[in-house]
Amino acid sequence: MLQDLSLLPSNREIEELAHRFMTGHLLPTKAADDALHIATATVYGMDYLLTWNCRHIANAQLQKPIRLVCQREGYDLPILCTPIELRGESSC
Repeated sequence: MLQDLSLLPSNREIEELAHRFMTGHLLPTKAADDALHIATATVYGMDYLLTWNCRHIANAQLQKPIRLVCQREGYDLPILCTPIELRGESSC
């Protein structure tokens, strides 16, 4: 099913935004990969980032400060949610 999907290559812009999430202590050190996922979706202008990671990505408490960093850097944060939330149901 995923065979025909293309991968979004990382770049310096993504790495710098992820670094801002980490240096702002928005995400713990162990969530560096999560910061890269959020930054990739943000830099590429995705509308949504679907995830089952409710600890560091689909977390309402973290989204506001992450959104503020994105706005300060000139980006719009995608909607970070689970597939179930996207369908209009609750999850996590």
